[in-house]
Amino acid sequence: MLFFLSAMDVILKNKYIYFKDYKAKCAIGKRGIVSRKVEGDKSTPRGRFKLEYIFYRKDRVKKILSKLKVIPIKKNYGWCDDTRSKSYNKFVKLPFKGSAEKLHIKENIYDIIVIINYNFNPIKKRKGSAIFLHVARKNYRPTLGCIALSKKDLKYLLSIINKKTFLKIF
Repeated sequence: MLFFLSAMDVILKNKYIYFKDYKAKCAIGKRGIVSRKVEGDKSTPRGRFKLEYIFYRKDRVKKILSKLKVIPIKKNYGWCDDTRSKSYNKFVKLPFKGSAEKLHIKENIYDIIVIINYNFNPIKKRKGSAIFLHVARKNYRPTLGCIALSKKDLKYLLSIINKKTFLKIF
């Protein structure tokens, strides 16, 4: 796979995020980075992806400074991970007929969620869903496929990127 790199790309390599002069530790999927992602494989997809918009918990995060669209998470927000659903890999409102990941959760990992344009155009069933950039757990424990940064690093990164920024995962 060959990718064009731009000065506006956020680079993920060896569990670190790089952007211009900035470097931050991150967590990735438990099974590493793969070229052929499959739903439920606990791996992070390799590629170059646009950063779409941000969901955040306004009861836990005072303010997010970003040039990306910022949307407060409501208690009924979810993301469909049901491979049989027409809403697969899309934002949904709960309750939802199929399987969906809840975005308003007790744990702080979804205090800030950046939607990554992975498996969007077109959406392919079983290729993976809900691949986000979000807040890391303690000790940067592996994710189920997302990329996770400390809340401080994530807020800073969001303040320096813009709508033309891509995430390049090696």
